[in-house]
Amino acid sequence: MPHFPFGRAVGAGFLALSLAGAAPAAFAQEARPREPVVTVTGVGEASVTPDMALIELGVVKDGKTAREALDANSKAMAEVLSALKEAGIAERDLQTSGFSINPQYHYPQSSTGENQPPVLTGFQVANTVSLRVRDLDKLGTIIDRSVTMGVNQGGAIRFVNDDPAGALSEARRKAVADAMAKAKELTDAAGIGLGRILEIDETVSQPQPMPMMRAMAKDFAAEAVPVAAGENSYSVTVTMTFSLGG
Repeated sequence: MPHFPFGRAVGAGFLALSLAGAAPAAFAQEARPREPVVTVTGVGEASVTPDMALIELGVVKDGKTAREALDANSKAMAEVLSALKEAGIAERDLQTSGFSINPQYHYPQSSTGENQPPVLTGFQVANTVSLRVRDLDKLGTIIDRSVTMGVNQGGAIRFVNDDPAGALSEARRKAVADAMAKAKELTDAAGIGLGRILEIDETVSQPQPMPMMRAMAKDFAAEAVPVAAGENSYSVTVTMTFSLGG
């Protein structure tokens, strides 16, 4: 009597039936129409007066030797740091942000047009400190006093907010309201309903300084450097996707 691998034949048949049954379901899933959506972008801004300044102050000194230049620089920077602390700048708000020792050369001119070797004339030492000024009323006086103590380089100022969370929250709410208003306007014009929110993406822009109508509310002392803090504008952009027909 012939022998048939009954178990193997049944297994193959079951596999074939399974694949045949899965094909219509997969085809139906691929043919399902895409849900209609509308995507809009909203922008919100909030402005706030800065409450802190970031500034860099540097001391540059020259000397015939590296030792001479370093000693002169260190003496001047020590006086600057002492003055800053006396003005109320805390240790945590002071940080050395740059230091360099560079040889200085003279390049003589040749009457024959030939290149002459450079001549070492001395050395230059630069030391830069970054500081946070939390009391903006003192900023002009701090700059003025620092220059008196030996600062002769730097001075870049950036006005910031210690905690911008409130301004960002306000800008975020405005951005969402702007996006939702646009989506409602579009669907109303098209005569269709606005459904549920499917997706929200957010982008936060760096604060941009905005000039104010007045320089500062308080008059500076005669010896202070005049500065204007202005306002910082925080911007949030949201992209929202809604379903249609709701």
